[in-house]
Amino acid sequence: MTDRYKAYPEYKDSGIEWLKEMPSHWELIRAKHLFQRVQRPVRPQDGIVTAFRDGEVTLRSNRRTDGFTNAAKEIGYQGVRKGDLLVHAMDGFAGAIGISDSDGKCSPVCSVCIPRKSHTIEPTYFGYLVRQLAVTDYITSLAKGIRERTTEFRFAEFASLFLAAPPKEEQQKIANFLDHETAKIDTLIAKQEKLIELLKEKRQAVISHAVTKGLPSVNGEADAPMKDSGVEWLGEVPEHWAVAPMKHFISDRKGAVKVGPFGSHLKNTDMLGEDVKVIAQKNVISKDISVGEAFISWEKYEELQAFTIEKGDLLITTRGTLGRTFIYDTDVLGILHPCLIRLQCNENKIKPELLALIIERSGYAMEQILVSSNSTTIEVIYSESLMNTVITLPKTLSEQCELLNYLEEQGAKFSKIIVNAQRSIALMEERKSALISAAVTGKIDVRDWNF
Repeated sequence: MTDRYKAYPEYKDSGIEWLKEMPSHWELIRAKHLFQRVQRPVRPQDGIVTAFRDGEVTLRSNRRTDGFTNAAKEIGYQGVRKGDLLVHAMDGFAGAIGISDSDGKCSPVCSVCIPRKSHTIEPTYFGYLVRQLAVTDYITSLAKGIRERTTEFRFAEFASLFLAAPPKEEQQKIANFLDHETAKIDTLIAKQEKLIELLKEKRQAVISHAVTKGLPSVNGEADAPMKDSGVEWLGEVPEHWAVAPMKHFISDRKGAVKVGPFGSHLKNTDMLGEDVKVIAQKNVISKDISVGEAFISWEKYEELQAFTIEKGDLLITTRGTLGRTFIYDTDVLGILHPCLIRLQCNENKIKPELLALIIERSGYAMEQILVSSNSTTIEVIYSESLMNTVITLPKTLSEQCELLNYLEEQGAKFSKIIVNAQRSIALMEERKSALISAAVTGKIDVRDWNF
C-alpha cells in the first residue's frame, strides 16, 4: 500500500507499541494536554447528535429517525458544536469516535472534546487517529490492563493516551488527504452495496415470478396457459397448477400444524436445563441448530414430547423477524420454542423446500398471512392464518423438483456475484483502514499531496 507514497526522510523510536517509529519532527503528547472536555448548555433548537460506530458523528435525523431509544428525560445532555471531537464511552471501542458535522446535543455517554489550543490542533486529524486506535483494538487491549470486565472508554481513559502530534499544518494536510481519499473509497463501497441490494431484489423477483408463474421459456415468458387464481396477491397462475390453502398440503400424521407451547407451558425458567435443546427463532434465522444455549430437563421434555421436532420438519418464525424458514435437517433431539410454528409436509403433495421458498421469498404468501393475522400490537403469524393462506404450485412432485432446480441454479448465480461484491467491499475497507493507519502514524508522507 505504501508503495504509492513516499516515506518521511527521518524517523525516531517513539517508545510506543502501536506507533513504533515516527517521523523525527513529530511529538508524543498526552490527549489531556491536547483536548479538554466541555459541557455546554443545551439550546431549544438542538437536535440529537449521535456518534455512530462507522465514525460518523451527526444528527440522528441525518441517518434515520427509527430504531433509536429516546430518553423520557434528557438528563445530563450537553451541547455539541460542529467540529467537536466526540468519544462514545460505551461504543468507542467499536469505532464510535469522530468529529461532529452538526450543531446539536448529545447524551452524557459521550465526551465532548475541544482543542486546548486551537492554533496547534486540527481536530479532524486526531479524530482519525483515535478512531484508528479503537478499531485496531489497541484501546481495548489497553483497557483490559487497566480494568477488568469493562470496555468503557470515558474521558479519563482518552486523556491518558499518548498521541502522535505533527505540526498543525501537517495535521491539516493529513486530514485533507484522508477526507479526500476515504471519500473516494466510500463512494466505491456505496456502489458495491447498491449492487448487492439490486441483486437481492432481482433474486427475490426471480423467485417470486417462478413460484407464481412457472419456469420462463427461452424468450422469458411462461410457456403454460394461465388461469385466474382468484387470489388478489397471486393474479394469474399456470392453468395446470394447484391453488389451495396451505393446510391442503400438510400431513396429518401428527396433526395439521404443530405450534409451540405458548404461555405457561414453556417459560424462561424452564429453559435452564441441560438435556434437550430448545430450537428457537435464532436457529431458524441463522439456519444453524448449534447457536443458542437454551435447554430443558428430561422431566419437562416428557411433558412436551408432542412438540419434539423431527427431521424434515419445516420451522417458521412467528414473531419479530417474521416468516423465516428452516428445514430441520438433523437427528439431534430438539423441542419447539413457543415462537415457532412447525409444519410437516405431505410428502406426496409438496416438497418442503418449495413451501419454504413460498413462505419466505414469494412475497404473496406473507401478504396474506399478515393481513389475516390482523394483530393490533405487534406483527405475529398465527397458525390459523398460516394454514388458510392460499398458495399455488405444480401438482406433480417432478415439476416441483424442476422448479426447485431452476431456483437453485439461479440462486447460485446471484450468490456468486453477491459474494464477489462483498469481497470487494471487504478489500476496500481493508485498504481504507491501512491508508488511515499509514497516514496518522507517519508511515507515509503526504505533505506534498494535492487534490
